[in-house]
Amino acid sequence: MNADRDISVLVVEDEGIAAQAHAEYVRRSPGFALAGVVHTGTEAITFLNASATGRSGTDSDGGLPVYGGGTSEPAVDLILLDMNLPDLHGLDVLRRIRGAGVPADVIAVTAVRDLAVVRSAMSAGIAQYLIKPFTFSAFSAKLASYREYHVNLAGQGLSATQSEVDRALAALRPSVAAALPKGLSPETLEAVSETLKNAAAPMSASEVSAALTMSRITVRRYLEHLDEQRAVARNPRYGTRGRPELEYHWRR
Repeated sequence: MNADRDISVLVVEDEGIAAQAHAEYVRRSPGFALAGVVHTGTEAITFLNASATGRSGTDSDGGLPVYGGGTSEPAVDLILLDMNLPDLHGLDVLRRIRGAGVPADVIAVTAVRDLAVVRSAMSAGIAQYLIKPFTFSAFSAKLASYREYHVNLAGQGLSATQSEVDRALAALRPSVAAALPKGLSPETLEAVSETLKNAAAPMSASEVSAALTMSRITVRRYLEHLDEQRAVARNPRYGTRGRPELEYHWRR
């Protein structure tokens, strides 16, 4: 790939609103161009097969380019792949892409948090794993680090030194963790998370605070953050006097 040209991106997402949002995010990201949007695994494979012949069309949901028309379409450099598709699991799509020798890189963009799926996706060669929901800032950071990785390798010609390879891979795995909301610490977040992961039953904020010997108000802030990140499920606990207390359980 020419390091100076935009990286062309195919969005594979079955939810219409999410697909349009991701497409718009790509458009807003410097150095990237939207190649198309498809909504199933089969459409993704068809699009990739057709991209070499230069055929494309228009998505009826939002005027987005998809396979099936008659104008020139650039090759796909990067695929933003959802894991939960209506016809094929994202891992199956990923394996077929790799088996067909498609040279495009893949970033998993999904709500799936199952470690088995994460491990399988990593083993199959994804570049990054982005968990929904996310902000444009988080999305942009992933694409920026991917572009740095791609440009580093594209500039090396036919061979690279060890330091050049290390620098390219380091761009994909930045050492700085994602920023937490003001007032939250990674250590306490991990403690609250582990407490819920190891719990045999859903826990309330009072029960978590007692287990960690922390104030209920502090624990509640971390639980609300985990709920916003969809790491936990929150439900009212009935059967107690007065207003129902909220209880939380880790999404298995």
